[in-house]
Amino acid sequence: MRRLLASDWFGLTIIAFAGFVAISALRPDFLTPFNIFVLLNTIALATLIALGQMVVVALGQMNLSLGSIGGLTAIGFAAMMQLWGLPVPVALLGGLLLGAACGAFNGWVTARAGLSSFIVTLATMAAYKGINLGITQAQPFYNIPASVKAAGNASLIGPIPVLLVPALVAAIAIWVLLNQLPLGRQILAIGGNAHAAELSGISIPRVTVATHVISGMLAGIGGMMAVARLQIGQPTIGDDWLIPSFTAPVIGGAVLAGGHVSVAGTIAGVAIIALITQALVLFRVDPYYVQFLLGALILAAVGANRLREVRAQRAAEARP
Repeated sequence: MRRLLASDWFGLTIIAFAGFVAISALRPDFLTPFNIFVLLNTIALATLIALGQMVVVALGQMNLSLGSIGGLTAIGFAAMMQLWGLPVPVALLGGLLLGAACGAFNGWVTARAGLSSFIVTLATMAAYKGINLGITQAQPFYNIPASVKAAGNASLIGPIPVLLVPALVAAIAIWVLLNQLPLGRQILAIGGNAHAAELSGISIPRVTVATHVISGMLAGIGGMMAVARLQIGQPTIGDDWLIPSFTAPVIGGAVLAGGHVSVAGTIAGVAIIALITQALVLFRVDPYYVQFLLGALILAAVGANRLREVRAQRAAEARP
């Protein structure tokens, strides 16, 4: 029980459940199938965005271009179907490869040039967005196949959307990666102490590129999911992903310096943010306050993480 209480996700899950109950009690219309469907769809997309950032944070880096990769992949996915007439499965594979390629470029420049990922992804954020606008001339792609549109509004059982499946698969895959596979352990080792990891024989450039490829693929999947939800290939997809991509992992216990992240905690953080956003809509609160609240949540989570680190350090120093 002590270990459970000390975990990153348990307290957040309790908070999310309490928030769900409170909103349901205050606004019974919150429990309508439509609202639940919208909430779960929001959580599905936000989970992919958060996981895409979380895996890079585990390395001790960041990916500011996550939204631009998602937007470029969304446009590429829509263009392959509308302009080239490619079948949906081929377009999905093409979008996945495009996201991976963008991530690989981020990782390659970061690793080989020895630059900060902040600088590299800040530059590629603008570059990928520029390519997006150059392809589309800021105009959406409207001719999305009916099967893609149907997937964006389809449900498995009751209000459970189909788009929740790729999010759950991605969450399980990232958990297995970080907890069971050598690459995941190497990511966390580099995030915890890059010098020690290098001395132990871990190739930092290789792991850096692989991590950014995973992040790009997750962003790409998110972009294609957004196309299915919106029913169009909108050039603005991904523009508002940056702050949420950091908020959920940080709330979930991720250490921005690297070395410690929590998949379950990140998902709980996504659920809390989605519930807050849904509550603000139901209670007709000015939506502009959402950004203020997300910023406050990031500061609070970073402060809590720092306090936990200080306590752990003092406890370690107090031991004989």
